[in-house]
Amino acid sequence: MIVIKIGSRSFHIYELLLLGGCITLFIYLVLPYRFASHYDYIPDDDIERMLLPQVTPNVTHQQGFDCSYEELIIGSRFVYDAHFRERLLHSEQIQPGGEYQPEHCRARYSTAIIVPYRQREEQLHAFLTYMHNYLRQQLIHYRIFLVEQYDRKPFNRATLFNIGAQVAAEYDFPCLILHDVDLMPLNSGQIYACTERPRHMCSALDQWRFHLPYRGLFGGVVAINTAQFQMINGMSNLYHGWGGEDDDLYERLSSHGYDICRFPPAYSEYTMLKHKPEVPNANRNALLHAAALRFDTDGLNSLVFTEVERRLHSLFTHILVET
Repeated sequence: MIVIKIGSRSFHIYELLLLGGCITLFIYLVLPYRFASHYDYIPDDDIERMLLPQVTPNVTHQQGFDCSYEELIIGSRFVYDAHFRERLLHSEQIQPGGEYQPEHCRARYSTAIIVPYRQREEQLHAFLTYMHNYLRQQLIHYRIFLVEQYDRKPFNRATLFNIGAQVAAEYDFPCLILHDVDLMPLNSGQIYACTERPRHMCSALDQWRFHLPYRGLFGGVVAINTAQFQMINGMSNLYHGWGGEDDDLYERLSSHGYDICRFPPAYSEYTMLKHKPEVPNANRNALLHAAALRFDTDGLNSLVFTEVERRLHSLFTHILVET
């Protein structure tokens, strides 16, 4: 019989297994949403129907026929290969500010890709190279907004998303994709457009062995209609450092009656680029506990920042800010 000694006490192996099982069962009963071995998703043949055809005014006035997306969705395939990763293809197609729209058909979707950023040069280069190659295959109208925190305060990802959403609204983008710089989509059918419900896009991340850790996870890469983001007052500005702001966003959506959605796992596979762990926000649990009290007062309507510079780079619109 195997006996394990912990401190001054000895346990038989079966006692530890029983204890572990009881703890797991307790957590499941108290917090069932923390387990997501199975979760609901939009069936393959419903994806295009669920996408919202919304474009900016300049696309609306374009002449020609609408782009077709059925083949792109049904024919989704793995594209995270050297051909797309190693060099930027046909860079002349990309307009100043990192904007693109197809020339041979009229896009049905206009999307602002908002990327919060500070001191991740290697990842940024990889992101811009791959994502411009990836997104142009989807025949959408898009623009990449890079919101860089210029000060030395703890990184405030949610505030940078709020700033990016505010700027994207100035450019009349109806759809926002809140996107971390270290995440890359693996399959071509993950269309970068908004659905009727806010969408969690990276539910099958390689860091989690392509499984969803818990059903309430709503971070990494998410798509949300600009009007919906404004309706929930954006994200909290109080989460300085790593962690908590995504769970706060999920609670905001729930409090306004918004359910989230996902594409099938085969469409939602992402890889995470390697990087050093961020410094955790020690106050995140306390902030989350009282989050519901602040939804109406903490967010877009309490956003305070200084825009140091706005510049149209060849591959992105750069918003340099102090928070």
